[in-house]
Amino acid sequence: MEILGISYIEWIGYLASLVLLLSFLMRNITTLRYINSMGCFLFVIYGVLLGSWPIAITNGAIILINIYYLFINRKTAEA
Repeated sequence: MEILGISYIEWIGYLASLVLLLSFLMRNITTLRYINSMGCFLFVIYGVLLGSWPIAITNGAIILINIYYLFINRKTAEA
């Protein structure tokens, strides 16, 4: 399936890039990590659809790092 001559897989990649870029415009680090995680999640989907495991694995790891700093590290810092 194509839209404007671009495959849906490429559209996912473009959307992932846009969301990732937008995340770096955030001043609040928590907001940055949430939006960055959404972009990385889209990149994981993109990587899987392409069969490009380095893209999927790297972005999956970034999501885990964001989860660590959003939830796990926050709890230990509050204790």
